[in-house]
Amino acid sequence: MSKSIFYHAGCPVCVSAEHDIVNLIGAENVDIVHFGEDSSRISEAEKAGVKSVPALVTPNGNVLHINFGASMEAVKG
Repeated sequence: MSKSIFYHAGCPVCVSAEHDIVNLIGAENVDIVHFGEDSSRISEAEKAGVKSVPALVTPNGNVLHINFGASMEAVKG
């Protein structure tokens, strides 16, 4: 993995965190995944260790859970 991946569900907490992440590390360094727009990537996030969103998975595979917007169970609905 060469980029970080930022997973979120589109809630206000997630959108705010997305803007901060893009400002901190640059849009070219992060793949933004909005589960409301691409639910096919939910299993990918779970395999990476994401337990709640918003979350950032680093290029080394570390999962950084940022604040708490929604559990993955809530995302899967």
